[in-house]
This record gives sequence, C-alpha cells and structure tokens, in this order.
Amino acid sequence: MNTYHSPLSTGASAQFDIRAYEADLPVIPAQDFQLTDYGAVGDGLTDNTEMFRLAITACAEAGGGRIVIPAGVWLTGPIVMRSRIELHVEAGALVTFSRDFDQYPLIASSFEGWQVVRCQSPIDGDQLEDIAITGEGIWDGGGEAWRPVKRSKMTTSQWNRLVASGGVVEQGGGGEEIWWPSTAALEGGIIANRLHQEQVRDVAAYEEVRDFLRPNMVSLRRCNRVLLDGPTFQNSPAWNLHPWASEHITIRNVSVRNPWFSQNGDGLDIESCRHVVVEKSVFDVGDDAICLKSGKDAEGRELGLPSEYITIRECTVYHGHGGFVIGSEMSGGVRHVRVSDCTFIGTDIGLRFKSARGRGGVVEDIQIERIYMKDIIMEAISFSFFYANQEGSARGSDLSQEISEETPVFRDIRISDVVCAGADTALLVSGLPELPLDGVRIERYNVQARSGIQCAHAKHLHIADLQAQITEGPLVHLHQCKGAELERIQGEGADGRLLMVTGHESAGIVCREGDADTDGRQISVGPEVRSGVIIRR
Repeated sequence: MNTYHSPLSTGASAQFDIRAYEADLPVIPAQDFQLTDYGAVGDGLTDNTEMFRLAITACAEAGGGRIVIPAGVWLTGPIVMRSRIELHVEAGALVTFSRDFDQYPLIASSFEGWQVVRCQSPIDGDQLEDIAITGEGIWDGGGEAWRPVKRSKMTTSQWNRLVASGGVVEQGGGGEEIWWPSTAALEGGIIANRLHQEQVRDVAAYEEVRDFLRPNMVSLRRCNRVLLDGPTFQNSPAWNLHPWASEHITIRNVSVRNPWFSQNGDGLDIESCRHVVVEKSVFDVGDDAICLKSGKDAEGRELGLPSEYITIRECTVYHGHGGFVIGSEMSGGVRHVRVSDCTFIGTDIGLRFKSARGRGGVVEDIQIERIYMKDIIMEAISFSFFYANQEGSARGSDLSQEISEETPVFRDIRISDVVCAGADTALLVSGLPELPLDGVRIERYNVQARSGIQCAHAKHLHIADLQAQITEGPLVHLHQCKGAELERIQGEGADGRLLMVTGHESAGIVCREGDADTDGRQISVGPEVRSGVIIRR
C-alpha cells in the first residue's frame, strides 16, 4: 500500500513546508517581438500558423523574450511553445484556432490519466522551462468543431441548427441522441480504446480515428516554471488547461470558459504536478472546474507521480460539475493541498472528492477553509468512491471487497468555515465498506439544504459547530460509521430526528448534544444497531 508521512511542522521542517507551497515564477528576457513583424494579419481570415512559428523561432534563437499579439482576430493552427518565451495577448486580441483537423498532427500526449495518442493541442509544450501566457486578450480553442453534444443539453432550435451544420447523429442509450462532427469521430472511440489496451504506441495507427482524438486546449507536459496571468481561455475541444508532470506552476487572474454542455469541458486539470498556485481566477465550464489528478489505475500507480503542494485561493466557480475536485483519476496520489477563500455559485457540486475501486492511490493532508456557496444543484460537499463517469455522486453498497493496491485511500481531510446558501444535500459520504473514508473533520459549517448529513462507511469523522436548516429527513444520518463525533450541532431534523444511526457495524458514535431527545432533535437507531453504539456526553 502506498503510504506517506508528513514532515514535522516545527523548526527547519516548517520552513520547508512553507517554501513547498510557493511556486517559482519563470525568468524570461525583457525583449519584445511583435507578431505583426513576421507577416501576421489580424483579420480573422488569414492563417497565421507560419507567422506564429517564425516569431517563436526568432524569439527562441535570440535567447527568449515576449511575443506581443496586438488587438485583432488572429486565426492560427496549433502553437508549439519553446523555453523562455512569453505569449502576450493585448486587450482586444482574440486568437482563434483553426477548425481544420488536419492542422493538428497526432502526438504522444496525456488525457484522462493515461499516456495516449491525441491531436496536438492548440497551445502545446513539452519539456520546457520558463514559459508564460499573459495579457488581457482571449484564446478561443474552436471546441465546437470537435466536441460531441447531447440533445438533452440543448434547446430544440439549438439542436436543429447543430444538426443542419453537418456531422452525424448517434442514437445513444436510453434514447439519448448525440451529435458528432463526423462518422470517424462517432466510431473512433471503440478503435482508440482497443489500440490503447493493446498498447499500440505507433502514432500512425491512430490516423483513422483522428477526428475522435480531440485535444486539450493548453497542454504543458514536463515543464518547469510556468505562468498563466490575465487572459481568457475559452471553448476548448476537451479539457481547457492541463499541466501534466510539471513543477512550479502559477495560474492567476485568468478566466476559463466553456459552454455548460461541453463534453469533457473541464476548466483546469492539475495532474501529477508539484508546487502549484492558482489564485484570483474565474471558471464557468461544462465539467469539473478546478480538478486535481495523478493518473488512472495501474498506469497511474506505476508512474507514481502525485500532485502535491497545491494552493488554490480566491477563485470563483459558476457552472461546473464540481467547484474544487479531487479525482477520479488519482492513482498516483494527491497530498498537501490548501484551498481557501473560494466562491461557488450554481455549481453542480461544491467540494467534490471522487474515486472508484481499481484506482488505488492515496489522497491525504487536504485543508479547505472559507468556502462560500450558493444554489448548489446537488451536494455541497461530496465524497463518493463509486464513480462511474456520471455527473452526480454515486451511492454504493455494503458489500465489501478484498483490500489491495487497487483500493483508493482518502484520509486526513479538514474542511472549515463553509457557508452554503442552498443545496440538495449538505454532505454526502459514500465510502468503501472495506476501507472507509478516514479522518475527516468538518468544523463551522453553516448550510441550508433539502437534506442534511448523509454518511456511509466513514471512520474518525468529526463534525463540530454545524448550523443546518433542512427540509427533509434527519439532520444527521450515519450508516456503518465508526468513531464519529458530533458536537455543537444546531438545527432540527425535518422528520424530528437530530441523529439516525443504522448499520450493524456502526460503533463509537459520540454525541455531545445536551438537548438531544427534545422536539426536533430525537436520536434513533436501526434495529440492527448494537446496544451501546451511541455514547452521550
């Protein structure tokens, strides 16, 4: 089993700990190169792919510097970054990427936790140092040319326009219709998955399914000292921003936008990276907004590159399947994460932790504080370890399986000072029976929700200073939980119950509420619960 012991938080180790959460900024020579000096035309029609290449080459050969993109509409194919270069999009500059798939060569890349063959990203970099993308302009990935779209996520008029534009329609499961940009894109998934399972690495073998292999918009792999500061990144073919196996990443003051219906339209996926700071940024996307990952299943465990020393602060999330998310691809581990002062408005799920059997990996030492949420559609806080590629939080069962390296571990997670004005569920825990969620502390949580705290298969759970207003069910329902502690719980169960305990393996439930058993605050246990499980203090 993968284990990790945190350094002591005193003396020299404390200084190391503080330094570990900082990210070094890139060092780039102070010399400018004007894109227009290389023949670029910002009319939205001229293909400037070669002009970008010439400017980047000249800048790199001069030792690095800043490439200035002025106001205008700049059409281009993929841009390949080089070390010690800053792309600076000035206010009024809109860089749009070509809809011609043939301009995006197939390369070895990374997607959804695996090393795979994909089309080259619109902004692509591998094994670079000291790179930056700055300014107040906009990068548009042209994602509508690549993405499949479900009919259920569009109005009738939008769907009719999409179908009339070309492409093909698939009759999916359950009667769901899905639009694809081409037959090759529709049929490519089966072929691409087979090639991956057969460990085919020959790029040429994937040529027939190029249309399916839509890229992430910004892909930075094995890079060191990266800065994204200021621009809007929008409309990506798949994920929007994806640093992988990189160190010293700073992302600040950016806006990340995808249509709410965009398939795999994640905002930011930090995967197997160290020393990352994300701050003062806004996300409004079609999938998870700010997400930490580290590889998938056996391949991720073998690579063994955790995401660690991550700081996320002062960010705002509007639409997204999750505001701040860990998983589900976390097989290399995620640890030493600090999240603070973030706001989620109308997000599907607020704080989202997800995994599944088969992943393995360890998630630990996560501290989250001062989170403000409003109108959360599903769970305000969710821990679900039965993830099955669905938008919501899957519930599990009481059937145990053998613990192995494929069993994911989540432990030592602290959440405090959270306000949620509206959610379906205040807290959901759906842990694994064989290895429950371990060591979660939730303190100073003020929430309005339809249902309250629903926890299954957790141990060493501590909930304190909860203020909850709910409209259905008990305030707290603990199922098959061990070593839970409740204190200073304010609010009443909609069904009259403060606490309900079920499950024959429940044990050591400490309730410190002196007014328990009064109106609206009754304590009940299921008939299968052993006597003495609830300890009142």
